Amino acid sequence: MISLDNLTVSYGGWTLFDNISFLINPKDRIGLVGKNGAGKTTLLRIITGEQQPTSGAVTINGDCTIGYLPQTMRVADTTTLVQETAKAFDEVLRLEAEIEELTRQITERTDYESPAYEQLLHRLNDAQDRYHILGGETRDADIEKTLLGLGFRREDFGRATSEFSGGWRMRIELAKLLLRRPSIFLLDEPTNHLDIESIQWLEEYLKNYNGAVLLISHDRAFLDNVTNRTIELSLGKITDYKVPYSKYVVLRAERRAQQLAAYENQQRMIEKTEEFIEKFRYKPTKSNQVQSRIKQLERLERLEIDEEDLATLNIKFPPAPRSGQIVAEINDVGMSFGSKHVFSGANFIIEKGDRIAFVGRNGEGKTTLARMLVGQLTPTEGSIRIGANVNIGYYAQNQDDLMDGEFTVYDTLDRVAVGDIRTRLRDILGAFLFRGEDIDKKVKVLSGGERARLAMARMMLEPRNLLVLDEPTNHMDMRSKDILKNAILKYDGTVVVVSHDREFLDGMVQKVYEFRDGGVKEYLGGIYYFLEKRKLESLQEIERRDASAKAPKNGAKPTAGTASPTAAEEPKALSGKASYEQKKEQEKLLRKLRKTVETIEAELGDLEKQIAAWDAKFASVTDYNEADYKTYNDLKARYDHQMHEWEKASYELEITEEQYNG
Repeated sequence: MISLDNLTVSYGGWTLFDNISFLINPKDRIGLVGKNGAGKTTLLRIITGEQQPTSGAVTINGDCTIGYLPQTMRVADTTTLVQETAKAFDEVLRLEAEIEELTRQITERTDYESPAYEQLLHRLNDAQDRYHILGGETRDADIEKTLLGLGFRREDFGRATSEFSGGWRMRIELAKLLLRRPSIFLLDEPTNHLDIESIQWLEEYLKNYNGAVLLISHDRAFLDNVTNRTIELSLGKITDYKVPYSKYVVLRAERRAQQLAAYENQQRMIEKTEEFIEKFRYKPTKSNQVQSRIKQLERLERLEIDEEDLATLNIKFPPAPRSGQIVAEINDVGMSFGSKHVFSGANFIIEKGDRIAFVGRNGEGKTTLARMLVGQLTPTEGSIRIGANVNIGYYAQNQDDLMDGEFTVYDTLDRVAVGDIRTRLRDILGAFLFRGEDIDKKVKVLSGGERARLAMARMMLEPRNLLVLDEPTNHMDMRSKDILKNAILKYDGTVVVVSHDREFLDGMVQKVYEFRDGGVKEYLGGIYYFLEKRKLESLQEIERRDASAKAPKNGAKPTAGTASPTAAEEPKALSGKASYEQKKEQEKLLRKLRKTVETIEAELGDLEKQIAAWDAKFASVTDYNEADYKTYNDLKARYDHQMHEWEKASYELEITEEQYNG
């Protein structure tokens, strides 16, 4: 579909790409990875034609269409949300006009046997096929489904696009891109402005999309759930792994170990050869051998390996000063801005050592409550009381914008550091990947990820016992996120994180507070527990709505053809006066439900054994076998599905037993 042949990009004496080639096939799902500055975005721009390579070529199949979402773009603000989104169907509207005109011509003509008439029929057939492929018949429904999936509400549809923030306007552009249905999506950090629910919706959309996907992302879970191929850019070369991101990490580690061994062997050989040359350079009897060794070194293709600094993993926050057991009390807190109600009913306690995540759709109040905790906002309902000796460190979403662009990296820390820590500023900056000349760069020339790291380094200069972090990983690459996550895991204070990055939150938080529909709900568990419960709750909400719709009103008896409620739907438990037949029916239902739970549990046990056997096999293999990994992934998918079924069956059994026991 798209062929990249011997691409080279050079700037002066520096080469970004060196003769790289690969093929993008229909339905490929490719994750493009590499360090910041490796050239990932440049590669996307070359494919779209926005930038030309120094040499080499990009060949695109004639029928191939490209949909490109850059990290930043100018968005229109002259129409409403729906009108702007409908611009994605410009081609559909042109096709409608063409179909109408062709139909008119065919109806009016009578030369049914002529080549011209046959050509009209072919053109009409092609236009109708293309119209169908682009979703012409369902465009209004597709617009609604896409906008709702990306987090917009129906009441937003008539709002002017100029009223939306930059992040929401990027979602509008993403919606237009998805609705155009190109042959290939080129997506540069598409999840940066999305919340967890929208990211999950986009994952499902891309997994089921009929075209190809090439994306850049620092969201591990998103890459794993969407891609099945990983292309790494490093040192101007590419390495193509036919696996998702997590498996690529394992294979890359193995490959790097092999590269490192080869590099070290070559370095030892070079060292010994140079020693020989120096030792015998001036001995006439050895001149031929010396010249031979010199030519050998000249012909040698020197190996390179990408530099990795494992020392950066040792970064940690300063020890948290002692605080009271109660860090903050949130009592029936709510917030409104004028007539706009954001949320109400937030009622919980943050205790010393808690690790808490605020999640939910954008605009539901996560950042608002974070700002209340640090004293930047006062609630319009309820109260917040901060505990004794609580010292708060706050990382705001726009933290990197609050730094003076004219200061250097070093000055940014030096101006706020006090005491002995000033002697360690270079070490702190080094731990956050600022080394050598980097520390003399002005803040205004740093990338988004570099500024985020600098802002985090600045926050670490003073010991705190409560960290409130609002989207700390936005713009951070994988390595920077790992460094921050490890530092938080080692931190002995209290942490409140606002984030949409599931992988970052996984294993870090023990409580999740969801901001949704004007309220705040607590989930006592990690992020994946919350996501699973949200799915179950959604299913139960649907079941409850269906049950209430079927229930007879005003005490009326069910009419013929109306199903009686099952035992699980019965609003009240059966009393001692229940008939013998009713008891028998309920006992029968209980036996059936218990049998279902036992059957699923037995299958889960069998699946666990099979997965463990594959884990043991993969621990010892040296070659990657795609068929094996497919079998393994199918087993894990089956296990996840059965776990979901077990939770549903167990829940239904529990409810039915409660009703039976009265």
